[in-house]
Amino acid sequence: MALAVATTAAAACGGAATRSLVTLAPPPAPSTVATLAGNLCDGQVCQCRAADGPGDGGAGAPPDGVKRFEIRVGPSEHALWVTVDDMVLYKSVARAEDCFYVDLGAGDHRLGLRAANPGGVSAAVTVSEYAAATQSWYDTFRFACGAPGVCSYDELAEFKDGLAKYKRDIHDPCGSVKIKGLAWDTDVAPDTQHPGNLQVAWTLDVYEFTPKHPHGDPACATRFE
Repeated sequence: MALAVATTAAAACGGAATRSLVTLAPPPAPSTVATLAGNLCDGQVCQCRAADGPGDGGAGAPPDGVKRFEIRVGPSEHALWVTVDDMVLYKSVARAEDCFYVDLGAGDHRLGLRAANPGGVSAAVTVSEYAAATQSWYDTFRFACGAPGVCSYDELAEFKDGLAKYKRDIHDPCGSVKIKGLAWDTDVAPDTQHPGNLQVAWTLDVYEFTPKHPHGDPACATRFE
């Protein structure tokens, strides 16, 4: 069974959206292979910043020409993989949640989430952009299905319906990232309700400009009017 959603400029203008599918692939090897950034990372491991803490939360500011992103994987009791371009970020069953910090330049960056568990998957990932100029983190993207609980086809359908609230596919109106090509694929569940394999794919279109307002600033509400 394949469930997918793709958001395009045509859809934003009222035209027909292009249907884009991903295909289930075997999970990557159970290890992180990435270029991680910031003060919270050491080798292939990072600590999570306090999500409600002030400023950068210890993650530090990126060098010129790139933007710093937090990839928060979980919470989930299952192993999860997130890919960012050619990097692999792995959360094992030993930890409910892991965080990774990466620096990305302007342009398109392909991301993916892979979950596999015979009894049903619990999958969640949150991507947040940091802007040193505003000392603020932005809600770039969030996906969760069966977290907590077990992911179901109905929950995936609800997630798809909820995407309509995001104008121009920008999930945080104060941020500087657009979500493109969001799609997912699952296997056919034995109970017809809870897939044991899930693969999600999406693209971060990172704009060159730096956000001018902190997350939640009322001034951003009129950005697309």
